[in-house]
Amino acid sequence: MSVLATHAMGRPVLFASLALAGFLVAGRAETLPAENRAATFTEWQILDAKAGHVVGFEDFMASLLTMDVIYIGEEHSHRSHIEAALRILQALVDRNRKPALGLEMFGWDGQAGLDHYLTAPDMAPDQFLQEAHWKENWGSAYTDYAPLIDFARSHDLPVLALNPPKPLVRRVAKEGLLRALKDPEMLRWQMRDEVLSDEPAYREVMVSQLRACHGGLSEEAYQRMYEAALFRDEGMAKTISEHLSHRAPDAGPVVSYTGAGHIQYRLPVPSRVLRRLKGAIRQTTVYLTSYEPKRQDEIRTLLDQSIADYVWLTPVSAHGAPRRCLSPP
Repeated sequence: MSVLATHAMGRPVLFASLALAGFLVAGRAETLPAENRAATFTEWQILDAKAGHVVGFEDFMASLLTMDVIYIGEEHSHRSHIEAALRILQALVDRNRKPALGLEMFGWDGQAGLDHYLTAPDMAPDQFLQEAHWKENWGSAYTDYAPLIDFARSHDLPVLALNPPKPLVRRVAKEGLLRALKDPEMLRWQMRDEVLSDEPAYREVMVSQLRACHGGLSEEAYQRMYEAALFRDEGMAKTISEHLSHRAPDAGPVVSYTGAGHIQYRLPVPSRVLRRLKGAIRQTTVYLTSYEPKRQDEIRTLLDQSIADYVWLTPVSAHGAPRRCLSPP
């Protein structure tokens, strides 16, 4: 039994949901037959992973308009991925489905700063970044993500800081979950008594990827890294679920914008939102990925493994193609 299935301070820390595990197995697509695959790929194609063919943007949006949550998974600081997200946001606004934008780049301790900036047209960006604890929670160039905040600001959209505060995540990575939960800050942010679900399919994918990306570490180190990843994914799912539970009946969807690893195979965040809302939710995943001709086979593998509901091919970023540590469930 995983240490995560034990109890801390007399309360359950994690549990394995057999019902959800069954859903995850059922939700994974079989390898696509060759006749259903796109013959060739090009930049800016949107691929329906289940059907294995290209879909036009209007058909793509027709599907997204029916959703409660749209998960967009990016390669970090990729300008084309920001452009793709902005195109989705604009299309939703144009169709009177004003969304809430959820961003991995902000921690809960930055929500007040976000709210202040969204409603204060004269607020200086430097003051905003300080109030939102940008440096502490993300730290890379804010200019990469400023277009998303600017769009929300100009269209009066709410923005959700998705992540638990970075100091809490670091404490889990350093000390392990059971010890970290004793931190008084866990109680302040209402994470001490949260049910954090240790799903077998999720564990298998995450641990295998951690080993592939960070070779040569101890088993204890891998366990702590896994627990920190689980803590973040559960925290982001908590944020999305709570917003959906309190939104107005006619409100638009949540557009969750995170690294692609948080939506892969619908395991990290989407499955946890599904569990929290007891399945009463419509959601879809959009996996943004850099495309170049030499990556044809890799794209086919992403589709065959059903990495997401949609795979959107973009130009390669100025940082080059990403290093991938994918491991299918």
